Amino acid sequence: MGKIDVLNGNKAAAWGAKLARVSLLAAYPITPQTPLVEYLATFVAEGEIDADLVEVESEHTALSVLQGGVFAGARTFTGTSSQGLALMYEPYIRTSTMRLPIVMALVTREVISPQTVWGGQQDAVTVREAGWIQIWCESNQEVLDTVVQAYKIAENKGVLLPVNVCYDGFSLSHMAERVDIPEQEKVDSFLPKPDITHVKLDPANPMSVDPLTAGPMLTEYRHKQVTAMNNAKKVIEEVRQEWFQLFGRDHGGMVDVYRMEDAEIAIVCMGSPAGTARVAIDEMREHGIKVGMVRIRVLRPFPVEEMKTLLSGVKAIGTIDRNVSFAAGYGTSYLELLTAFGGKSMPPMIDFIGGLGGSDVTLEQIKQAIVLTQYVANGGEYRSVTWFGLDEVDIESLFEDSEQEAKEGIV
Repeated sequence: MGKIDVLNGNKAAAWGAKLARVSLLAAYPITPQTPLVEYLATFVAEGEIDADLVEVESEHTALSVLQGGVFAGARTFTGTSSQGLALMYEPYIRTSTMRLPIVMALVTREVISPQTVWGGQQDAVTVREAGWIQIWCESNQEVLDTVVQAYKIAENKGVLLPVNVCYDGFSLSHMAERVDIPEQEKVDSFLPKPDITHVKLDPANPMSVDPLTAGPMLTEYRHKQVTAMNNAKKVIEEVRQEWFQLFGRDHGGMVDVYRMEDAEIAIVCMGSPAGTARVAIDEMREHGIKVGMVRIRVLRPFPVEEMKTLLSGVKAIGTIDRNVSFAAGYGTSYLELLTAFGGKSMPPMIDFIGGLGGSDVTLEQIKQAIVLTQYVANGGEYRSVTWFGLDEVDIESLFEDSEQEAKEGIV
């Protein structure tokens, strides 16, 4: 056991970076990430972390500074949100292409406009094809643990890719909960010092870094990125098991499951709504609905095989998304599952979009989603996407015995 404290998500991420013994920090404040930078600056000022903190003029510069740090052999960390992520998009792409194992907290937030500073997952899902590993957290304990784990994943010689540790703005970043902070000595035994040699600025052994690259070589680069991303799946599972053996906590590997052993229907989600979903599932189980949850913990690389194994046997799937794809009007979880199954042997699936602009995904909304998913599992037909708060849902009309259902608390 380390020590127990009450931490919000941003401070939990800062503790994760501290325990990982990062040596170079660079960040620019943006809501709701700002307190993360403040916590890190306090750690440096008080001598609790032996790292250089570079005060930069923008997010673009923050990530560019860390790239130089990796070239010099440093373990680096930063964080951003929303428009800050948009501003750093150029070095963001460059980081993954050059295979730099930088870890960055991505405190998810809506993107403007309309003008908003509130929580949502649109920023992170928009860049999911930029070559970064994306790990999504449900709790502040998972935030701290995952920041440390992310370095072991990123710095693995078979991976060497940057990692985003994604956690929901305000729902986690500013909400506090009990967190077990592990002992530094145990973390040191888990995470060795960085040994980055594939890209290195050394006057004695000069190399050209990111030169103008012709098509055939660029194709090779992309193929190696894909190979590394696939390698990450095995490494993530290995890191999960090692962390559990040392610290006794298991947040899942590529996915996290809840009450799926005998589930007839499944709710799929990612991020903080999963905590509320667990409560809703327990309540609906009491009323005879055999529902379980599959939480997408790693969005990139996507857990294709895990999802197919877990979901092929259920009668229906309900996805809950705090984001939307403008290509199809569905959320990311829904579209990723369609791609994973490829239209083959797939249970019927409906999507629920909510939690946008900082609004809550409430217990009642998730219970509603469970009831509608059960209705589809029983052979009923329902719209493929429902927007919480906008689409009127008349559940009672879907059931012949609506009065009895209501009495039992299902409707």
